[in-house]
Parts: sequence; structure tokens; C-alpha cells
Amino acid sequence: MSTATSLDLADPDLFLDGATPYRIFADLRRTDPVHWTPEHDGGSGFWSLTKHADIVRVDRDAETFTSTKFVNLEEVDDRQASIRRSLLETDGPRHHALRRVLQRQFTPRAVAGYETFLRGLTAQTLDRALAKGTFDFVKEVAADFPINVLARMMDVPEDDTTRLIEWGNRIIANQDPEYADVVIHSAESEKYKDLPFRSPAALEVFEYGRDLAARRRGGAGEDLVSKLVNEVPLDGEPLSGHDFDNYFLLLVVAGNETTRHAITHTMRALIDHPEQADRLRANPALMEQAVEEFLRWASPVYHFRRTATRDVELRDKTIREGDKVVLWFASGNRDEDVFENPDVFDVTRTPNDHVTFGKGSPHFCLGNALARLELRVMFEELLPRLADIRLAGDVRRVRSNFVNGIKEMPVTVTLA
Repeated sequence: MSTATSLDLADPDLFLDGATPYRIFADLRRTDPVHWTPEHDGGSGFWSLTKHADIVRVDRDAETFTSTKFVNLEEVDDRQASIRRSLLETDGPRHHALRRVLQRQFTPRAVAGYETFLRGLTAQTLDRALAKGTFDFVKEVAADFPINVLARMMDVPEDDTTRLIEWGNRIIANQDPEYADVVIHSAESEKYKDLPFRSPAALEVFEYGRDLAARRRGGAGEDLVSKLVNEVPLDGEPLSGHDFDNYFLLLVVAGNETTRHAITHTMRALIDHPEQADRLRANPALMEQAVEEFLRWASPVYHFRRTATRDVELRDKTIREGDKVVLWFASGNRDEDVFENPDVFDVTRTPNDHVTFGKGSPHFCLGNALARLELRVMFEELLPRLADIRLAGDVRRVRSNFVNGIKEMPVTVTLA
């Protein structure tokens, strides 16, 4: 029996060492790229797609592979879906209308206006962290940086960023008992089945967001919260209370967690491959190109799920209407048919056709330009300051098959 077919991708414990899932993905790409994966926690099972081409095809075809049945492995009924639906779980014209509410705030031109602020913020973050000599890179750098950008875009007090980080941890890491108030699939989680990720922390985020909304409603602010409460989507249907709650929570979680993990994975890669860091120091003009390799390598979200709306054939497999279909973006980013030497971290890699943000999909990541800018600025500012950086202890990962996260990475630095 092969490694891939004998191990369960639904088991978050398999993802704790970071290497095992990539071995499974490689095996599946070779032997069974459209692989039926049973679930042992009461779920119905799902199809695992591990090839770049299949992931792109399915991600683009929202009519055949819908997001409206939810995008993680949890199965929800129609009532739960209605209450919990966010931008991620919406397709078609309504999805387009909801995206457009904030799309202008996330264009490359719009986010470029934050670069001066980002450089100042980066300098403050690095001054504080590097002065310690030995510190947890996640806590002191990777988590602190993107949440402060988000706080500025939402016009919330800097003092609230610690709470925003904590909420993100508790919500998105709902498979990790160290973070989650209630671990998903536990009996206790049934009490919270109407909340995003079944997390009680969602109630705290909702309360915080509603207070901001009440103060911004009717104003002329250009911040993200003001746009959500004062702008009517293109389809003429205003955001309901549930719409606002779930959109705001998505901003808090997605706007922080993914970039944070991308920064941490990039730093780990540069520690493990110091020659690549030396290349960037020697030729800073490479950084924009290198950012695409950072994103490919990090793959901060392992997967998103779709649901088949009809019977469809894919690589001689019959996917039935109602089947869950999981797009393993992390596997697509290591596909040998697309990337030469895909397990090599190479800051000069070009082309770099990664699927980290989706590719040609209606759900292409709204914050992609901001994430690219944050990564570029962080490492343009950080690398020239370092003569050396190395691990100072164990790297601890988030227990999750959804978010590819590192929760602790102690490092020791020598300044240039």
C-alpha cells in the first residue's frame, strides 16, 4: 500500500512536521492525482486534487464546482450555510458584487500608497525585535507586522492589534487545542455550529465589528469598515447583519493569518538556504521576483474545498453531484509538470506560475497585491540588517490541514 493511500489527509496530525504532507502530495501526483479520501470523523469523504492543471481547472469553474456549500471540510446544512456565508462561500453575481465593495481598496495602485507607512512600521517592528538578539520570530515580527497594516486599513486603534491576533489564532486554528476554545468535530463544538469555524471567538469579533460599524455608519470614511457599512453593492442588495459580521471576520482572519505565515515560512527558507539570502543581499532588484517564490514555497493555505454541482469526469474518475472536491494548493505549487526542481527554494525562479492566490479564479485572493507588498518590504528591510540568523530552538507548527502555519520559531540574530 502506498504512502498516499495508507495515510489520511483529513487528519491534522499528519501536518505537524511540515514534510509528511508534501511526501503524500508527491506520491498522489504520481499515482492517483484525483484521489478519494475517506474521513473518519463522520464526514462523507472528499476527492483530493493534487495536480496544478486540475486545481486551476476546478477553481475557475464555479458553475460545476461551487463554493456555496462551504470551502473547508466541514459539512453544513442549508440553515448553517445561510447564517455563516461569507464572501468565500458566495458565487456568481452576488460574489462579484460583494468583492467590488472593497476591491478598489486592494488594487496594486491603492496598496502602493501604503509603502511609506509599511517601511516605517517595518523599521519599528525590526528595531524592537532585533535588539533582543534571541526572540520568537512569529510573535515579534511575523504576527506583529501584517496586523498593524490591517488595523490602519480598518482605522482601529493600534492597541487593539493584540486582540485581533488572538482572535485570528483562535478562529482559524480550530483544529489545534492550544489555540482553539473548542476543537472542531468535538461534541462541544455542536453548540457553536452556527459560528464561522465553530469558534466562540467569532462572537467577540462580531461584537467588536458591530461597535465599529455603529460609529462609522453614515460617515464619509474611506476605511474598510466604513466602506462595508455605507456602500451598497453593485447588485443593489445591501449587506445584511450576517453579511457584515462574516465579511468583517474574514478581514480580521484572512488579512492577518496568511501573510503572517508566509513571512515566517520565507524566513525559515532563508535560514535553511543562506545562499539564497546572499543572492538577495547582493542583488536587491531580485526581490520582486523572489516574492513569487516566497509565496509558492510558503503556500500558507493548504487547501480550499469546492462541491460538485453535477456528475463530472476528471482523469477517468467520476465525481458525483454533491461530492466534496479539495484543491490542495500546496501540492499544485510543487507540481513537477509546472515547476522545474519544485522542491528547491530558488529566489531567481522564473516563470513562477504558483496557485497560492488561485489562478484565474473568481475567488482570486482579494488581498494579493497587499500581501506581495508586505513580503517585499519586510525582506528588503530585514535582510540588509542581518549578518547571520539561525534557529534557536524547535519550530512548532499549527495543528491544521487547512492553514499551513508556524506558531513558534525561536531565532538568534547577529546584526550586520
